[in-house]
Amino acid sequence: MTTTLPLPTRTTDSQLERSLQVLDAAHNRLAAASADELISLAEICIYGTLQVADEWVAVSSRFKGLPEKSSLRAEDVMTGPVATVRHLRLLIQSLRDIKTHGKPRLPGKPQMGPDARLRVPVFPAKGLFDGLTFQGFKVESRMLPGITAESLRQCPDGVPGRWKPKNPRIALVLGAGNVSSIPTTDAFTKLFQEGRSVLLKMNPVNESLGPVFERAYAPLIDTGYLQIIYGGGDVGAAAVQHELVGEIHITGSIHSHDAIVWGAPGPERDRRKRENDPVLRKPISSELGNVTPWIVVPGKYTDKQLDFQAENIATSITNNCSFNCIATKVVVTSAKWPDRERFLDKIQQVLDRIAPRKAYYPGALDRFGRFASRTAESDKLPWTLLRGISPQSAPHFFNEESFVCVSVETKLDADSDTAFLDRAVDFANGELWGTLAASITLPPDFRKDPAREAALQSALSRLDYGTIAINHWSGLAFAMMSPGWGGVAGSTLDDAQGGIGWVHNTYQLDGIEKNVLTGPLTMSPKPLWFATHSNPEAVGWRLLNLYDKPSLWNLGGVLGSAVINGR
Repeated sequence: MTTTLPLPTRTTDSQLERSLQVLDAAHNRLAAASADELISLAEICIYGTLQVADEWVAVSSRFKGLPEKSSLRAEDVMTGPVATVRHLRLLIQSLRDIKTHGKPRLPGKPQMGPDARLRVPVFPAKGLFDGLTFQGFKVESRMLPGITAESLRQCPDGVPGRWKPKNPRIALVLGAGNVSSIPTTDAFTKLFQEGRSVLLKMNPVNESLGPVFERAYAPLIDTGYLQIIYGGGDVGAAAVQHELVGEIHITGSIHSHDAIVWGAPGPERDRRKRENDPVLRKPISSELGNVTPWIVVPGKYTDKQLDFQAENIATSITNNCSFNCIATKVVVTSAKWPDRERFLDKIQQVLDRIAPRKAYYPGALDRFGRFASRTAESDKLPWTLLRGISPQSAPHFFNEESFVCVSVETKLDADSDTAFLDRAVDFANGELWGTLAASITLPPDFRKDPAREAALQSALSRLDYGTIAINHWSGLAFAMMSPGWGGVAGSTLDDAQGGIGWVHNTYQLDGIEKNVLTGPLTMSPKPLWFATHSNPEAVGWRLLNLYDKPSLWNLGGVLGSAVINGR
């Protein structure tokens, strides 16, 4: 049975002050907490999540304008309670390993790659049956130059052998308004991995979830490790500037990041950037979005493979009404690929099958008009894929994240598949804004040829993205939680691009450069995240049961439901 919760009211100055005083009184206690104490708290948070899961999904669906029986509710099941419980379960495993072994145990042996980058396996994780629920998937973190298996560091904010973070302080987490597990998992990264007491500011878009979180995580609030505040930019600014806030994490736009770090646009901001004189004098980490590319390498594909990849790309465009920082915005194809038009037709056919959705995110109607060059006829915006667009003809598609359901296809001239891949890397690095994530589809025989495999590895080394997914949407790496999530290493305050630093990263690796996800070219039964799945919510709830209590019984429930419902 669900309940109707009152909408939160704007946090006043006095309430903000009280919240920070509570956190300030508690963060030294948090830093001194034992692994067992933290494990107990994380277990309680799993229980709390399960208690509010129905309400969580109902509230998310309401502000997105979804009908009560809509199959689209599965998005909120998967990206809300399921993602959060998976994260907590992985954090518990990490804490147990730290207690027993001094650091989280990796799921495989690190190997040095041909590019002299250490590759560390981070998925499938052990203990959650990932090898069966995500058959054929793997993720490896590629480390910064100079890191070897012997010098690899984990738990950089703690003391080896026990959980004790350095520099205990209050972290302000500025929550995102689009995906409901972002505020929770960002806060848990700071709290359980870095030892920060957390002031979580809800985004006005999804602040109706705040009371749900208050119920779910009441023990964290009662101990003073978590406080939740509400309001607009003025409340966020007051929290950023408060002397008790020691660091900040923001998930949002580059514009919000630069306003915090450098001040309002204008001559004064320009001077500050030029002289490296930021307004903000506190550490800040961030995840800031992307003009996300999906590179389709030419070659011989079967109709089944083209159909699957068309659904794959269409899903990455339509998921969450395209209000994702990793929604595919630019499909990159080869001008000389004989199947180019046929494949684009297949994508369009899938988009035509998916019903338009309410554009719930603020400003979407105006952005649609600017990017689609037409006025929206209602608040249900049509999926729009424009073909043959180039940076010269329409640069705004490539240097600005639209954050609306308009994507483009661009074609590149190349004489071979490897030449195309090489040029596509240069194009993505040089023409597209952001460094968060990218995807690549490869022909089935591509990696069987040593020369093509070498070309692929060179491309992966050169692509400047924090996550690169092969044959699948990069958004899966976010939901997996064990890989680090963020922009490629090397971003700076004056050019933050896709963001600075990592969240999730439950193996607590120090020195990640990027992550590479690899998955099968086709899958059966149909993945539950596909927009064309017949009954994904049923599978999603089964997956929540599995992450709550990993067991063969609950695994059977997931696999059985996937087969029955995966049409």
